[in-house]
Amino acid sequence: MRVLDLTRLLPGGLCTQHLGDMGAEVVKVEDTGPGDYARFMGRGGMTVSPLFHLVNRNKKSICLDLSKDGGRTLFMKLAATADIVVEGFRPGVVDRLGVGYEAVAAVNPAIVYCAISGYGQDGPWRERAGHDINYCATAGIGGQTGAKGGPPTLPNFQIADLAGGTLSAAMGILAALVDRLRTGKGRYVDISMTDCAFAHSAAPLITLLSEGRDPVRGDEMLSGGLPCYGYYETSDNRYMAVGALEPKFWQALCDALDLAHLKDKGWNKGAAGDAARSEVAAVFAGKPRDHWAGVFAAVDCCVTPVLDVAESLSNEQLMARGMVAELNDPDDGVIRVLAQPVKFSGMAGTVDEGIAPAPRQGQHTDEILTEAGMARDDLEKLRKDGVIR
Repeated sequence: MRVLDLTRLLPGGLCTQHLGDMGAEVVKVEDTGPGDYARFMGRGGMTVSPLFHLVNRNKKSICLDLSKDGGRTLFMKLAATADIVVEGFRPGVVDRLGVGYEAVAAVNPAIVYCAISGYGQDGPWRERAGHDINYCATAGIGGQTGAKGGPPTLPNFQIADLAGGTLSAAMGILAALVDRLRTGKGRYVDISMTDCAFAHSAAPLITLLSEGRDPVRGDEMLSGGLPCYGYYETSDNRYMAVGALEPKFWQALCDALDLAHLKDKGWNKGAAGDAARSEVAAVFAGKPRDHWAGVFAAVDCCVTPVLDVAESLSNEQLMARGMVAELNDPDDGVIRVLAQPVKFSGMAGTVDEGIAPAPRQGQHTDEILTEAGMARDDLEKLRKDGVIR
């Protein structure tokens, strides 16, 4: 299947990369100016930024000026035989350019057209600018992050961008493709990153529904309110992650720490919970992280070391699952990337030796347009007129 990818930056780029990893041909449609500015964000001494490498492997790049009639004509020519279009502009932009869903569906009724935006295609906030921090704040997630008594904390994981703009978009696209198998017709998939973040914030809503109150930051079951679920600092200023929610796991932890008198205290809150947590914290603080990692590797109680990024890249479990791959870029050399996480029986992942690095801007313009029937003379004229690059 061919995907025409009009997105930039992280959410849509990673969505279409997932589709590409599962076998789609992804054609990244960029403008004839700077293109996807993710290429240059935080690139350090690299030709292409790590961000761009991580979300654009195995794609082709074509440059079209969609503000010109010739660019729109070329895009519609490609869209007429494509399977999927993904765009990430503010609502109304693609319609003004003449490449929105109605226009594409008129020439290709089977198209699955996905629009990823911050607040969705309707509602009073539809045209507001935003980023992950704004979408999470609106969805009631931002106020739940951080320690008790402290301010909200910014996680280094873009919840709305990834759960919404990446994963929910991919889910909607795949569902629409299944529907197309039944009906022969495509669908318009409207993805609001705020909606998707909100729809997955179940834990805070549980507190509101069950107790009639807003949850307290850093003081609920899964946010730091229980001794049996949280991070504990070790003597070398590293951390262990304790997820011993079930009684059997908490009891096993207490045995391993020689704290048998706390076996019925794992779910305590308030002063009793604080006291139990302090005792557990004091024991963990007496030894370095790797000591505790060794101890709990042999204890079945949901306790693991907190790894940094470099450690995760060499973690034995992630390595065994094939979650780290390498691509060989002609300018930036060998780059370690995160592999496709969905495993299918009887099908090796496409992220393997021979993985294609992220394309250079317009690298495949002539290839794609030649396949579409354009003659070399036509391409030269289009390039001279600034329609392609």
